[in-house]
Amino acid sequence: MIEIRPFASLGAFRNSWLNAKHHFSFSSYHDPDRMGVGRLRVWNDDEIAAGTGFGAHPHRDMEIITFVRQGAITHQDSLGNEGRTRAGDVQVMHAGTGITHSELNEETEATRIFQIWIEPDQHGVTPGWEAREFPRASGEGLQVLASGRPADRATDALPLYADAALVAAKLATGERASYALLTGRAAYLVAASGEIKVNGQVAAARDGVALHDEPHIEIEALHAAEILLVDVRDAP
Repeated sequence: MIEIRPFASLGAFRNSWLNAKHHFSFSSYHDPDRMGVGRLRVWNDDEIAAGTGFGAHPHRDMEIITFVRQGAITHQDSLGNEGRTRAGDVQVMHAGTGITHSELNEETEATRIFQIWIEPDQHGVTPGWEAREFPRASGEGLQVLASGRPADRATDALPLYADAALVAAKLATGERASYALLTGRAAYLVAASGEIKVNGQVAAARDGVALHDEPHIEIEALHAAEILLVDVRDAP
């Protein structure tokens, strides 16, 4: 089953510094038909004005991935971690037993991010944070950016305390990428830019594509695209 969720249909929140779109129910946006995909609970598409951001706030028992699409985000947390994650790079925070953090746009332009929350399989872990550069170019295919799957432990992927993986690729116009989705798994796919076709269905930039019981996923770039796919257990 494939469901295309057009960008215009997503939940929305806007104030003086944040322009957010919610792929799933989040904060004041609630849609009982969009509560997540498997263990994937949040996929927010955030635009953060220059010199602003999310002040210090707490989390527990959640794996939180931030993919920076434009600009940069500066992270600080109660463990003393601090870092600046730039466009194209990824950071992962393990909320575990509890962590307080801030995510600020200290740049002179708007920062655009995808923030992705996945329910962990291991609760009460020691909290932590890590960021990594992931240079990608068209022609290189799908690359694992973060993963809790045993098969990915030997890669450079950022670790997750969840049976899940985030993969990404840059595709030139006409380029294809294939992904195998195992039994009992679900996937959620978004093109950060460009236009794609997923198993024959067209999705524009920032549309969501939910996939269940699709053992083979074929992605074609109709226009040069950067894509992100989260693979999770298809169970609440």
